[in-house]
Amino acid sequence: MTLSWAQIVRLGLVQMALGAVVVLTTSTLNRLMVVEFALPALLPGALVGLHYGIQLSRPRWGFTSDTGGNRTRWIIGGMVALALGGMGAALGVTLFSYSFSLALTLSILSYSLIGIGVGASGTSLLALLATATAPERRAAAATITWLMMIFGIAMTAGVAGQFLDPYSPQRLLAVVAVITVAAIILTVLAIGRIESRVTFTAEPDTTPFLEGLRDIWAEPKTRNFTLFVFLSMNAYFMQELILEPYAGLVFHFTPGQSTTLSGAQNGGVFLGMLTVGIAATGLKLGALRSWVIAGCLGSGAVLALLCATGVSQTPFNLTYLVVALGFFNGMFAVAAIGAMMAQASQGRGQREGTRMGLWGAAQAIAAGFGGLTGAVMVDAARAFMPNGPAFGAVFAFEAGLFLAAAVMAARVMETTRGRGPVSLVPGE
Repeated sequence: MTLSWAQIVRLGLVQMALGAVVVLTTSTLNRLMVVEFALPALLPGALVGLHYGIQLSRPRWGFTSDTGGNRTRWIIGGMVALALGGMGAALGVTLFSYSFSLALTLSILSYSLIGIGVGASGTSLLALLATATAPERRAAAATITWLMMIFGIAMTAGVAGQFLDPYSPQRLLAVVAVITVAAIILTVLAIGRIESRVTFTAEPDTTPFLEGLRDIWAEPKTRNFTLFVFLSMNAYFMQELILEPYAGLVFHFTPGQSTTLSGAQNGGVFLGMLTVGIAATGLKLGALRSWVIAGCLGSGAVLALLCATGVSQTPFNLTYLVVALGFFNGMFAVAAIGAMMAQASQGRGQREGTRMGLWGAAQAIAAGFGGLTGAVMVDAARAFMPNGPAFGAVFAFEAGLFLAAAVMAARVMETTRGRGPVSLVPGE
């Protein structure tokens, strides 16, 4: 028995809850540290990098799913850990004005908990989705669940932004508490009894973890796709920790306005993903490789315009540029996700969770490294130039990474239609 469309949508609700909690820690809280508390961008960059670094455990979580672990338990338990980490991170931010050491200690513990929660819940959820979805539904299932996650991120950022103004520590804690509790409740209701209704006919794989991971890495398609994920996600996440501070320092956005800006960006991501989902998967217009390349090139072009807004006066509206950036980000991301879901079941059988974990770990490393690199570059540039050009220089570098990702996609991804099999090495 495979997942029905209704069950796929329910799994998408869990993805939506994950995104709703994570967006607060990676956008709103880091903006408060940099702007309201005048801390160096390196600090939130290091904290977010910590939670991504802990997600190196994703292959292990995926392997646990492959070898017969109770996925529902890890999905719910991971969400609880994520929610507790998100609440602790918000509390840690409010303590920076009282005790730096106490606030930093709590923040480190909280972001570590966030990494554990995302790794356990997110990887187990993707393993369930990849294993229990019928092959002909995998690309569409990936699109549905990621659209729901982006919708949750955009909706949370937009709604939270409205309630955060005028900013106060009490208001921040109240908003985060509501969101984290709602995420746990939604997860429990959405995931309930889905796994028990899906019958797996294959015996669990008992290969030792390291041996299984080596087998997966030896597959050319898996290895090449992993390298592409790492490069493209470095470009994707480099602006994550600096966009809201950019809006605050250069355009004088309030905390609520900059949080709403983050919601607008993710709204653009949603539209980009929806466009590719309808065009490539539904109407079968264009190959996945073409959508990936177009998304990377478009993202690079918008980042060049963002660079121009930081260097000099331009007629470009910041919000519109951010929405456009999100749109092109969504285009390349959902096409890559479609390839990922299709490839997860290729190669040696019963390794869907391990492959998803490997790609999740590559994304986590890239996200942490990219976000931290962007923050460090901004801090370094601000030491000898005004805020606008300093941020603009980082946006220009990120545009170059997207160009490199487009070139790599053209080299390693074969022309493949939306629902067909995916090959990542020409000729294979």
